[in-house]
Amino acid sequence: MSHTPHQLAADFPELAGKIHDLRQSDAHFARLAAEYDAVNEVVHKAETNLAPLDDLELEAKRKERVRLKDELFALLSR
Repeated sequence: MSHTPHQLAADFPELAGKIHDLRQSDAHFARLAAEYDAVNEVVHKAETNLAPLDDLELEAKRKERVRLKDELFALLSR
C-alpha cells in the first residue's frame, strides 16, 4: 500500500495515539475519520491522475476534506 498524503496521523503526529483511541471508542469520530479517509483517497487519486476529476469536482472534494479535518481536529482538541 502506498502512502497517501494528508492522512490524519501523519498530519497530526502528536495526536496519533488519540486518533487511534478515538477510532476505537467513539463511533462518531470513527465515522468522520472513515469519511475523511475516503475523501482523501479520492483527492489523492485525482491529483496523481489515477482517477482524474474535473476541476469543480476536485475543488469540492478538497473543500470537503478540509471541512472534515477541521471537524476531526475539533474533536481531538477536547
